[in-house]
Parts: sequence; C-alpha cells; structure tokens
Amino acid sequence: MKKIIFNKLQKEIFLFFLISSIALTLIIWVIQAVNYLDIVTEDGHSFKVYFLFTMLSLPKIFSQSLPFVFFLSVFYIISDYEDKNQLLIYWSYGVNKLQVINQIIQLSLIFVIFQIIFSTIAVPYTQDKSRSYIRSSNLDFFPNLIKPKKFIDTVKGLTIFIDEKNEDGSFSKILLKDETNTNNVQIIIAEKGNIILKDDKKILLLNNGEILKVNKNNKTTSFNFRTTQFNLENYSSKTTKTPKVQEIATIDLIKCFDFLKKNLNTSVVIRSLNCNSNFLKNIYQELFKRMYLPVYIALIGLIASLILLKSKNTQGYFSFKIKIFLTGIFFIILSDILLNYTGNKIINNLIYIVIPVFSFLIIYQILFLKLRKKK
Repeated sequence: MKKIIFNKLQKEIFLFFLISSIALTLIIWVIQAVNYLDIVTEDGHSFKVYFLFTMLSLPKIFSQSLPFVFFLSVFYIISDYEDKNQLLIYWSYGVNKLQVINQIIQLSLIFVIFQIIFSTIAVPYTQDKSRSYIRSSNLDFFPNLIKPKKFIDTVKGLTIFIDEKNEDGSFSKILLKDETNTNNVQIIIAEKGNIILKDDKKILLLNNGEILKVNKNNKTTSFNFRTTQFNLENYSSKTTKTPKVQEIATIDLIKCFDFLKKNLNTSVVIRSLNCNSNFLKNIYQELFKRMYLPVYIALIGLIASLILLKSKNTQGYFSFKIKIFLTGIFFIILSDILLNYTGNKIINNLIYIVIPVFSFLIIYQILFLKLRKKK
C-alpha cells in the first residue's frame, strides 16, 4: 500500500510540474517572440527563420524555469494534500512524514539528473542551431530593410538612407556610409539607384553622385561619378555574430577549459570558439550553470517539503507556509547570484559548490531529528 501511495504522490507532483512548466514556458516564449519581431521587421529575415529561431528558444526557457516550477509543484501538492486531509489517510496507513520527504528527495534527484543532461546537451545545441538559421538565411537587404526617410544601420558596417522608394523598385536621393574598413571610410551620395543582378550577385547601381573617402589619417578625397556599382554581397546582418559561450557544445567548453589551464597565455580556436584567457571566467560560469546549478533543485525540493512540519490546524500554519515559500524563492535567486561570482577565484567556486550541499544536509538533519522525536 505504501508503494501505491508514494507512486501517487510522485505522479501528482510530476503532472503538476508538467502542466505548469508547459504553461509558463509558453507564456515566456510568447513574450520573447514579440521582442524577436525585429528579426523580420528590421533584419529582413523571413517568417520561417523567425519561427524556427523562436521555437528553438523553448528548451532554454524550459531549462531556466525548471527549478522554480519544481519547487512550486512540490509546495502546491503537499499544501493541497494537507488542505484536503489526504495526508491523514497516509498517516493512517503507517506512512510517516520522513518517508514522504524521502520520496520527494528521490524525485528531486531524478530532476537534478535530467536537468544536467538537458542543460549540457539540448540547450546549447538548440541555441547554436537557432543562430545558424540566422547565419544561413538569405537576406535581401534593400527590398526588405530600406524604408524611405529613415536611417538603417542593421547591415553591419553600413548605414543607409533613401529619400524615396519608387514604384518600379528604384531609389531616389541615396546616402551610403560604408565603415567596414575603418582605415578607409567612404560616403556615397547618389541621385538615383536600383538593384541589378550581375554574375548572380546583387549590385546596387548608383547614378549621378559623389564619393567621399576618409583614410585613417582623416585625409579626405572626393570625386563625382555618373555611374558606379556597390556590391551588396559582402554585407551581413548584425544578428550574424560569432557564437556566444552559451551556444558552444559542453564538450568544446571542457576542451577549452582544459587547454587554458595548461596554456593560460595562449589561444586556440576550438570549432567556432576562440579559446583564450579572456573567456576563462565565462567558461567557468557556463560549466557551473550546466553541470552544477541543477544540484540546487534537490535543496529547494527539500525546502518545499518543510511544510510537513505543521498541519493546517496548528496556529500560524498560513504564515509558516509563506515563510517556506519565500525561503525557496530566496535559494533559487541566491543560486543565480552566486553563479555570477564563480570564475577564476577558487574561494567563490567553493562557496557555490558547498552552499547547496551544506544547506541540504543541515535541513535534512533538522527534519530527521524533529520527526524522529514525534514518533
């Protein structure tokens, strides 16, 4: 009978977690998806790229919300059992509170293992994949990006302004500022322009204008032209950036970390990661985030089970529940704050490692002693 009771408890916690995590993930996803609309409106990407990019952010959102949702699930189910007197049925079958807590700990350890696997494999993979869609998408900059009487600097190193966009697709009164080469900045002013295809490359054909060039010594040269060509194939969107540490595969981060520990003053490129000492702190934090932050799930699961120390008929039960809830939230926030201080300092890393283990052991010892006395 005890096995059936424990299975029911774990099943209900898991179902509440599943429903809550899906709901919260979708809410956050919708909010972020609205913020990502500039991928279409400003960067000129297709809605297909936009949709794939936003969909691939779901694993990251789910992973980030998992500790809070798990804490909420344990807290809610135990509170609900207490409010509906279901725990009295458990006690009548010989189940004690310590056994219930042990079942919650077992479930939390499953979530710890799942989160470690998910955050080390699925999250960085999908993050890198989402950026690859941006990198590989075909941008047709001018038709999609250029708006009359508005300066556009979405194209990396290039500022564009047109006064008028004509019905035939041509442009009137054009200003281009090309800063891709900082040693030779050029400004182009033209009366008219239109896009043509030349050898399967997009070319901006400009008519009747002036080119102003400024070198690194601020020396200026200028000349007029009747017709000139501006190659659009060499420019990319600002969203096309080198991968962030969060997007690098865990195995590559470990390789980089191992390399830097042996060769601190040198650098090496590991796949797309420029592995040098400047990234050592970021790599520390990212590895801690993926492989150790999930350990806090076991701690907050134990904190949520502290509700079992009081029944609803005892004085101060409601305020006790609030204190337990706020304590759980405190440790969730604390785990993120302490993560920011991990890095090259060993003492900070040790504090981050010790706190969840030490806190877990103390809380469990207090529970064990208190509940053993009540037997």
